[in-house]
Amino acid sequence: MKKILIIEDNPDVRENLAEILTLSGYEAFTSENGLAGVEKAQAEQPDIILCDIMMPELDGFGVLHILSRQAKTADIPFIFLTAKAEKEDFRRGMASGADDYITKPFDKATLLQTIETRLGKSERLRAASAPSSPSLDHFIDEARALDAIQRLSSNREVRHYRKKDPIFREGEYPRWLFFLESGKVKIFKTSEDGRELIVKVVQAGDFIGFLALFKEDKYPESATALEDTTIKLIPKEDFTALIFGNRDVTARFVKMLASHIAEREQQLIELAYNSVRKRVATVLVHLHDQSGPNIHLLREDLASLAGTAKETLVRTLTDFKNEGLVEVKQGLLMILKIDRLRVLPN
Repeated sequence: MKKILIIEDNPDVRENLAEILTLSGYEAFTSENGLAGVEKAQAEQPDIILCDIMMPELDGFGVLHILSRQAKTADIPFIFLTAKAEKEDFRRGMASGADDYITKPFDKATLLQTIETRLGKSERLRAASAPSSPSLDHFIDEARALDAIQRLSSNREVRHYRKKDPIFREGEYPRWLFFLESGKVKIFKTSEDGRELIVKVVQAGDFIGFLALFKEDKYPESATALEDTTIKLIPKEDFTALIFGNRDVTARFVKMLASHIAEREQQLIELAYNSVRKRVATVLVHLHDQSGPNIHLLREDLASLAGTAKETLVRTLTDFKNEGLVEVKQGLLMILKIDRLRVLPN
């Protein structure tokens, strides 16, 4: 049974749509605003999304922007529902990446026909990209890239950093590509008044500093060890030679850059729209998925990741502890109920 998510703030329209789709043999899920719709789409992975444009919290364009930049939801067919019929709305909707556009009021036949058409097209696209002989070439290319990247980090100078040691600073010119062999590193920006905003916590096995090398410009961020860390230093010249001499490696690092940009956009959206409770929960979920339920970060760093003050973070963690979501022992934060944190309402 195909799953359809309806994101619509008008309860009458929402319930009417759900009833039509259920009677037509679909499994219907509903959300009353854009933020709730994003969370439901991520949790349920529907086969198609019907989304109103004019909504509180987050409008339809914002919903599409977020979902189209996440790997799990980017390929879900997306249909806008709106009472507006001006050409500007159509153009903006389709330019944003929507698959179709239905104006309200609509009749049942038009609605179902549009849904069936988009589901059919989605099925054909999935079938065309299913594993076959061409995908073998793609796999070989990926393997070649991984092998070349692994060789890039072998037999290199190794440096050891203690907790809080700087690795590079914002505004410096890059000389190395850094490969994190063990430990954790925080990537952060510093405001004019000296406050930190952590944009990412990097784990062992990742490269850092490649954005500045691609741009041939200064580091846009700083990096500091969060714990005892071992890093291999790859000279800028070796990285550049491999990037411009191996198309498979180039493609691999372009994917890393795309992921980097998508993460930054998602972080900005969450800072703009999410409550403190939701932002803290999102940070805890992300850290849990990276390294397990025990979190060893300082409260200052957790607060920076969530984009809030340390005092606010401590109050929020206290609330989470009282709700049985986390436990704190001797400074160690342990996540007890990750599933509830994932779906924590805004």
